Amino acid sequence: MIYVEPASLPHCDLIHLESDELKVVVTNYGCHILSVMMPDQHGDFSDVVLGYQTLEEYQSDDKGFGALIGRFANRIKVGKFTLNDQKYTLAINNGPNHIHGGIEGFDKKVFDYHIEDNKVIFEYLSKDQEEGYPGNLKLQVTYTLEKDTLHLDYHATCDQDTLINITNHSYFNLSSSNTTIHDQELTIQADQIACIDEDGLPTGKFIDVKGTPFDFNHKKTIGACLNDEHPQLTIGKGLDHPYKLSASKDQVVVYDPHTKRKLTMSTTLPYAQIYSANYIEGVKGKDGVIYHNKGALCIETEYLPDGIHLEKEPQCILKKGENYDVKTSYRFEVIK
Repeated sequence: MIYVEPASLPHCDLIHLESDELKVVVTNYGCHILSVMMPDQHGDFSDVVLGYQTLEEYQSDDKGFGALIGRFANRIKVGKFTLNDQKYTLAINNGPNHIHGGIEGFDKKVFDYHIEDNKVIFEYLSKDQEEGYPGNLKLQVTYTLEKDTLHLDYHATCDQDTLINITNHSYFNLSSSNTTIHDQELTIQADQIACIDEDGLPTGKFIDVKGTPFDFNHKKTIGACLNDEHPQLTIGKGLDHPYKLSASKDQVVVYDPHTKRKLTMSTTLPYAQIYSANYIEGVKGKDGVIYHNKGALCIETEYLPDGIHLEKEPQCILKKGENYDVKTSYRFEVIK
């Protein structure tokens, strides 16, 4: 079931997607996922994503709570790249680098939308040179609620060669309370991570996770990693790294032993940026709750950040006339 109510921002709506298992609220303002209500082991529903109380607060948000991120998720070194021998300059909005599409990325845009059965289809035209990117990009984002699973489908075409790297930036805490995620258990099917520098930019170096705190191929608590020692944990102030995924589905699983809630992420993308919410200290969220660092986990499915500089054949290039089609899904279960 889907129903719509007007939001307080002009031309924006709150869109409710409901099944027996989940109650999800999204909006056409930046395609934000505003809430995901799911039951715990006792059947009590509560919200498992962080965010704000009012839609107006998302206008000045710089944390990306629940946001659609684009045209390019994550970082591009010094905000410059060359494509087809043409040099492009983007906004510098994260230390010395460009991040998450610029000063006014897709998370700050009002999307057109329509509803079909159990899905909402958002559409946006990102015009040539918007935030410095080449080409008129036609983007379609579809959110589908199917029983206990929220599917996110991204489709785009462009009239010029361009860069694209779309993700969702939801902050998950399966305890649905203002607690850290240290006791929650994490599994990631990945053999390597990309190393980052002090500004969060991948360096081009990869390390094998085996024998390091970053190895989640076998389930362990997130705290077991965060409380360990490793130069990359120090640099990132926790987890903030692209994991190179080694499986084709169910690549990331989070489980909360206290509520018995389980989140399973599947994607067609090659990487997932695993981020332990290292920079949310003191943010006032829903119901006036003050959020704290390490109070949530982001699972940002994506191409390699700064891949335009780091890969011989960058996956993030969308050729003129070709289709960008990627999928990510989040399955929410209770394991009794």
